Amino acid sequence: MSAAAEHRPFWRSPTAILWAGSLAVLMAFGVRASFGLFQKPMIADLGWGRETFAFAMALQNILWGAFQPFAAAAAEKWGTARIVVLGGILYASGLYLMAISMDPMTFHLGAGVLIGMAQSACALAVVLGAVGRAMPDHKRTKGLGIVMAAGAAGQFTVVPVGHVLIAGFDWSTAYLLMIVFAMIIVVCAFPLTGKADAPKKAVEPTDNMTLSETLREAGTHRGYWLLTIGFFVCGFHVAFVGIHLPAYLTDLGMPAATGAWSLMLIGIFNVFGSFYAGVLGNKWRKKNLLSYLYLARSAVILAFILTPISTVSVVLFSSALGILWLSTVPLTSGLVAQIFGTQYMGTLFSIVFFSHQIGSFLGIWLGGYLFDAFGTYMPVWWAGVALGVIAAALHWPINDRQVVRLAPAE
Repeated sequence: MSAAAEHRPFWRSPTAILWAGSLAVLMAFGVRASFGLFQKPMIADLGWGRETFAFAMALQNILWGAFQPFAAAAAEKWGTARIVVLGGILYASGLYLMAISMDPMTFHLGAGVLIGMAQSACALAVVLGAVGRAMPDHKRTKGLGIVMAAGAAGQFTVVPVGHVLIAGFDWSTAYLLMIVFAMIIVVCAFPLTGKADAPKKAVEPTDNMTLSETLREAGTHRGYWLLTIGFFVCGFHVAFVGIHLPAYLTDLGMPAATGAWSLMLIGIFNVFGSFYAGVLGNKWRKKNLLSYLYLARSAVILAFILTPISTVSVVLFSSALGILWLSTVPLTSGLVAQIFGTQYMGTLFSIVFFSHQIGSFLGIWLGGYLFDAFGTYMPVWWAGVALGVIAAALHWPINDRQVVRLAPAE
């Protein structure tokens, strides 16, 4: 252990960075995961169609992805903490506008623009980049899995709170009260202070390269493109289910609380799925695990839509999908770090993640649009089955070897 490491305060240690980042992601993901519960109360109160609500959530996802590379690059240049604080403030501002929304424009600005920007600053790539740089090589994928498990925990800690707030007050007051969670994100930023979140442990493949050189290299790497295209499918799946599953279940005659506990159940099992995906990613080839995960998603969705709806079918679907829910993220982000190193991991992963958010946009928006047009979600469910098979085929041929570069001349 170096002298610098010995004198580093605990709140700047890799452990503190891991847990602070995990709590920030838990809050950000948990609040966002609860938004699907607000759909029916809001449209019933304000007289909107489902597409109006769905478009705001879709806009949120696409802007999250669009701003993510810039947020990650800013964090790598100016420090993670500043960007996470900004994310928490934007989150609180977005929730306030959602609470006072009486027209679609205000709601789209709050839920779509501000929350989308907030997510880019505090919810994923920025935190994963900080954790990836802080953790030792042999613990990195496991650490990334812990962050995603924390995000999953938001679904069974924050989502039930959202359900209780809506039932006990109203949708507007519930949004206002959830601003508390955004303020917790701000507090979580402080252990992430500084440009370098941990001392370098070894020479990284990107240590002697600029960001622009690294981006050009990634742009010519076939595996990076396959990973990016495949991650589109993950976004399509989770965003559609997260926003439209509660409404889908009530449409089929299930009680309103079913949507809340089904999302909660997904979150519970996602904790285990994300954590063990990180553990397995340290032992087996990540690209192969990703292929198996996408095939399994297709099988789970297919079984759900072909089975008569019941409490048992919802429990089985939510549990199985929860294991697969965000298990792709530690494997995908870990694969980026494995191939290109960790120095610009946040920026490189954020570009991959933008594809995820394009899928999220289409999954959410098409769900609302097609339901308003045809009165059913089935075309989107079937599209999810087909896309899972395609994603599995895309990941298998990825070249996952670390890029080899010549050492600089002495």
